[in-house]
Amino acid sequence: MASVAIRAPSAFASIEAESNRTSHARASRNVALRPSGRVDYLASRASLRRGRFSVKAKSGSAASYAASTLVARGVVKTVASEKVDYDQLAVELESASPLEIMDKALENFGNDIAIAFSGAEDVALIEYARLTGRPFRMFSLDTGRLNPETYQFFAVVEKHYGIHIEYMFPDAVEVQGLVRNKGLFSFYEDGHQECCRVRKVRPLRRALKGLRAWITGQRKDQSPGTRSEVPVVQVDSVFEGKDGSAGSLVKWNPLANVDGKDLWNFLRATEVPVNPLHAKGYISIGCEPCTRAVLPGQHEREGRWWWEDAKAKECGLHKGNIKEGELNGNHSVHVNGTTPDADLFKSSTVVNLTRAGIENLAKLENRQESWLVVLYAPWCKFCQGMEGSYVELADRLAGTGVKVGKFKADGEHKRFAQHELQLGTFPTILFFPKHSARPIKYLPEARDADSLFAFVNALR
Repeated sequence: MASVAIRAPSAFASIEAESNRTSHARASRNVALRPSGRVDYLASRASLRRGRFSVKAKSGSAASYAASTLVARGVVKTVASEKVDYDQLAVELESASPLEIMDKALENFGNDIAIAFSGAEDVALIEYARLTGRPFRMFSLDTGRLNPETYQFFAVVEKHYGIHIEYMFPDAVEVQGLVRNKGLFSFYEDGHQECCRVRKVRPLRRALKGLRAWITGQRKDQSPGTRSEVPVVQVDSVFEGKDGSAGSLVKWNPLANVDGKDLWNFLRATEVPVNPLHAKGYISIGCEPCTRAVLPGQHEREGRWWWEDAKAKECGLHKGNIKEGELNGNHSVHVNGTTPDADLFKSSTVVNLTRAGIENLAKLENRQESWLVVLYAPWCKFCQGMEGSYVELADRLAGTGVKVGKFKADGEHKRFAQHELQLGTFPTILFFPKHSARPIKYLPEARDADSLFAFVNALR
């Protein structure tokens, strides 16, 4: 199938291409990887090595791609879970090639891992997955606001590889409520976070709840402000996997150390289809109203949410990249790793309780309303990880007679919270029922919106 020809966004470094006699019996492409210190991860499929590798590829039919990449999809087995130090694994794989990282991810998680495909350069992830010879899954978030070219590109990719993309859609009722209350373009006035939360973050959360790991196309050079320290593998601090607790999801970033120029050289060498918007000056591609082409010399993220400050250049899918010191456009930090003004759970539906407010709430023996309150510290990664779920819960509980609040319980308030509010570790979640003096502590590790909602419903 003919690939889509484009002009690359910038000058690119060359990729050395050569062939050898190694071939895969089921593949329509001949792929040669010449290793230094050969480590045979692919068992006669291809040889891998850390660092650079050489590729020569020939175009093949969709049927041959399907034969080589989606073999025995129904009998994929997931490797039994075991304790893995992912910080150490990230160090060990730091100089590994994207192909080796991809192979490691697919080998370890089988059918419990999927590639997140955005319709941009993420097609490189699909190609790397195909080159491993292992079965793989992929999903994409259809926000309902993508460019026509992106929707057409999805169809091209499915035909090219002979695969089916698992689409995730936003909740129709939530979208309807947002549009009815605030219109189709409210994000131009009050920021993109609310719309992204409805159309992207919550659908992604649902998708990830069925997985143990996911694969993203993040690169360090995509956004110096938020992605410069992205590791090749990490425990996801923002979302939860199918086990439903903090640390239950692993995030793989095989392209983390790949320069954008080299990535585009790889796409050209393998002759894969690319989104035609790239040829029109679009580099980082999202929803149509929030994406535009960039001018020569501009960074690729300048084309996303261009009406906002640079500090807001994440939609929430990779919020864990944002350090607290960057939330307010400065880098002054406290000893705990947070800035003086940094905070969490910022929402009109979450009440910010002062020390006096939480003391009064705890003393009331005949409350007129029930309260759910999180005791948190802005620097705590687990508090950061549950922020989206807690705000979503607050939105769902609005108008139900249950107030949702937060109390920053670190620093000078920590001792008080430990002695008077059952604070053990951050976050601690308390439910203050109506007509009852003592709060009830939420004990499960699962902090997704559905689990918290069930807890509240059982007690109110």
